[in-house]
Amino acid sequence: MSYVDNPYQSPMETFAIHAAADERAGFITKTYLHLAGAIGAFALLEAALLATPIAEALVGLMFVSQWSWLVVLGLFILVSYVAETWARSAVSPTTQYLGLGLYVVAEAIIFVPMLYIANRFYPGVIASAAVTTLGLFGGLTAVVFITRKDFSFLRSILMFGGLAAFGLIVVSILFSFALGPIFTYAMIALACGYILYHTSNVLHHYRIGQHVAAALALFAAVALLFWYILRLFMSRD
Repeated sequence: MSYVDNPYQSPMETFAIHAAADERAGFITKTYLHLAGAIGAFALLEAALLATPIAEALVGLMFVSQWSWLVVLGLFILVSYVAETWARSAVSPTTQYLGLGLYVVAEAIIFVPMLYIANRFYPGVIASAAVTTLGLFGGLTAVVFITRKDFSFLRSILMFGGLAAFGLIVVSILFSFALGPIFTYAMIALACGYILYHTSNVLHHYRIGQHVAAALALFAAVALLFWYILRLFMSRD
């Protein structure tokens, strides 16, 4: 794969893989500190939202009709695009942080209905799903850092898989049928692929100074994995 059109590329900075060891270590450390901050902010936002009437109102709003989720998905895609564009800004660090913050808020809002239901009807399942998600993320991260393998070859597979999954989700909403456990397992595998892909990009294809964009990409993959692991655990109960 050529990275001539790499969306993370900035002509003013060196790729982390070609940087001096201390610069590369600093970039990786900043990336994962920002990822930890995003996860922490997400958890705090969810706790705050679930403790207010806003959560129940969002549940009612999203399930009022089959079109509600389509509107929510459309808005989420739009916000995600804006957030990722801001996070990749090579001009303004403030814009980068605004992008990461906007994405965290968007994820927190879209998670509210499922977390509200899980918290109310499936005691303990959120903690179990969170631990499982972090365990899988840690294992996949270790694979990349130990092997130093470049997983950029997954890009086309992940793009096709993501588009196919989105199409199935839209069709299931329009025609009111449930996507079964096979779909959930497939989405967990897709999320794991995204984690491998983005983690290897941290080592090979991001430039020094792009730690905010890298953290956003990793956070998006972790959030996707958490969503479907939680869904799986809820379906088992």
